[in-house]
Amino acid sequence: MKNKFPIPILLFLLAAITSFSSLAQEKEYYELKTYTIKSDTQEKMVDGYLENAYMPALKRMGIDNIGVFKVRPDKFKASDKIYVLIPFQSLAEFDKLEAMLAVDKTHLSAGAAYIHATHDKKPYDRISSILLRAFPDMPKMKPSEVEGERADRVYELRSYEGPTEAMYNRKVDMFNEGGEVKLFEDLGFNAVFYADVISGDKMPNLMYMTTFTNMKKRDALWKDFVDSDKWKEISVMDKYLNTVSHADIDLLYPTEYSDY
Repeated sequence: MKNKFPIPILLFLLAAITSFSSLAQEKEYYELKTYTIKSDTQEKMVDGYLENAYMPALKRMGIDNIGVFKVRPDKFKASDKIYVLIPFQSLAEFDKLEAMLAVDKTHLSAGAAYIHATHDKKPYDRISSILLRAFPDMPKMKPSEVEGERADRVYELRSYEGPTEAMYNRKVDMFNEGGEVKLFEDLGFNAVFYADVISGDKMPNLMYMTTFTNMKKRDALWKDFVDSDKWKEISVMDKYLNTVSHADIDLLYPTEYSDY
């Protein structure tokens, strides 16, 4: 049977497909695990497991730049969550994680108290998990370079939900083609990641994390952002209006055993 396309066109199509696949593979995936805890005892159990068993096991698998964060003190918000951000080079790496943990003897030994906790002494109230895929304009995570006391740092985790898939895609475009990611970079927001939520209980949804030395620096940079000519330009463009139906903002700080 004859080919429908001449050889040069076929070669062009194959090259384009290969190039597209390569670009797609370059994007990292992230799992954001959130432990909800109800007591100091639970917090100590989860901290002990993450620091002494879970994170060392992930590093033995070649997974680095694991972030562990807690809610900054706030009289209006309970500090009842521990966030764990794990980068993966592929979905296959994410898929094999639990199976590898199950046969890692060092992990099983170091995490025995957590792993074999009884129902009446459980280490957490609930775990939630979100799977994300990095944006084109920041396909790889960049661990924060901010310095200073960890308790003073601000790691701002934002979640933007879209009213529909089409309007959500326009918000994603605003970050990438619209130049919002570049604006954050130019102003020095020290972003860790920007990503689409590809599996979660709130969709369509994007999330990103920016980092600051302290609250004073955070507030000053956000003022610079809002006052910038670039933001004033893109924020009033028709195609970007009403593209966020709900936003969640969590102000966090890194634990002492977090990688950054």
